[in-house]
Amino acid sequence: MRLIVPLQGVVQGRGGLFVGSLIPCCLFYFLQLYLKRRRSPPPPDSDSTELPRTSSRSSLFTRGNSIGRVRVSSRAAPLAKPPDSPYYIGLERVKTDPYDRVTNRDGIIQLGLAESTLCFDLLQRWMSDNLMESLMIQSDVDGGFDVSSIAMYQPFEGLLEVRVAFADFMSRIMGGNVSFDPSNMVITAGGTPAVEVLAFCLADHGNAFLIPSPYYPGFDRDIKFRTGIELIPVHCRSSDNFTVTVSALEQSLSQARKRGSKVSGILFSNPSNPVGNILSRETLHAILSFAQEKNIHVISDEIFAGSVYGDKEFVSMAEVAASGDFDKSRVHIIYGLSKDLSLPGFRTGVIYSFHEDVVSAAKKLMRFCSMPVPVQRILISLLSDTRFIEEYMAAHRQRIRDKHFLFVEGLKQLGIPCAESGGGLYCWVDMSSLLTSYSEKGELELFEKLLSVAKINATPGTACYCIEPGWFRCCFTALADEDIPVIMERIKLLAESSTS
Repeated sequence: MRLIVPLQGVVQGRGGLFVGSLIPCCLFYFLQLYLKRRRSPPPPDSDSTELPRTSSRSSLFTRGNSIGRVRVSSRAAPLAKPPDSPYYIGLERVKTDPYDRVTNRDGIIQLGLAESTLCFDLLQRWMSDNLMESLMIQSDVDGGFDVSSIAMYQPFEGLLEVRVAFADFMSRIMGGNVSFDPSNMVITAGGTPAVEVLAFCLADHGNAFLIPSPYYPGFDRDIKFRTGIELIPVHCRSSDNFTVTVSALEQSLSQARKRGSKVSGILFSNPSNPVGNILSRETLHAILSFAQEKNIHVISDEIFAGSVYGDKEFVSMAEVAASGDFDKSRVHIIYGLSKDLSLPGFRTGVIYSFHEDVVSAAKKLMRFCSMPVPVQRILISLLSDTRFIEEYMAAHRQRIRDKHFLFVEGLKQLGIPCAESGGGLYCWVDMSSLLTSYSEKGELELFEKLLSVAKINATPGTACYCIEPGWFRCCFTALADEDIPVIMERIKLLAESSTS
């Protein structure tokens, strides 16, 4: 009531100058504030665990709004942005409208992803007959199923049995001319972590690898994202069927050093990705001699070693390292089962190194990307089934050869040539005749027309750092035979519309 009376006097204009003014109100408020501050706080409740409040909820919100949106790290920020490489742009576009020969015949046909369905019938049969038996490991005690063999912690670098199976399998698919030591092997959860971990072990942040171009666009992601290692393209030309030469390596290394870049190694694919050519024994010998002279590492990505279909012999860099007067410790091999056994979903990769410190460091890093033990158990049975592996690999190579012939012949009838190749799940197609201008801009315009008009996703050479416009990588091993005429008809219509 004491508060209301003087305020009422102010509103109604009664009570005189003193009573009817705001002065009594102000005096009263100041008095209440003074008494409140002098009043001692109540004793804490011994049963209460609530922390004292230091600020009001409204003040917290006010301060939060003044700071702005919480930020991510400088490492994550660029990765969160939409991709700018045509390779990833094409893959994402396919997801919005994928072709299906039954339900969506007008969708985008995927030629940008190197995966194979050619031998799924053989895999289906083996899995149906052996999958559960592979997982149901017998106990030595009572002969029953031992769940601890797949449920408990196991060596992060891979079970010894799976490394032994891999060593034998790799030796057989690489011609039987080289043996692999399981103690030099580390199993990873796919080829991508194998590349990244190996790069982490061989080079420091800010160092660089020489890499013959055109090269697989995914290497930018696999190596640059987290290691901070740069890739320096060593430009190869169509006149040499895009095969790397020592003179090109010398030139790129010299230019890199003039810019202040420290080159730690050479990275290449054999068979080449995206061209598909197979490096000769002489070329491998020259690369290793160059690396030894410059005291740098050699990383040979041999993930397509079992996917060869031409007349040329595949030779592993491990075989070359063992055959001459070389320091083997600088040689490192990458392998996996995503391509040769068509098992990308199994996430199976291998690091093979002659350098004991690299192997030791990679084993510790496998804590972050180890392969699940149940998958390892399946692979032990699969890779150890020699009869199935021989049947599968023979069928795999023959079916790639047949599909490659159909695809290349279809392009040839349209007047579109391909580079000479003998391995991989793709071909390197020269579409320069379809360019409106012989330039990177003209190539990207054709890439967009293929996506939007012809509804075909093919990876342009720009994404692979090819310096000659008009080349495209086309993956054909996930296509059915009846899909190939559809692709050729779409390219034909696109070509006719461009000339009209």
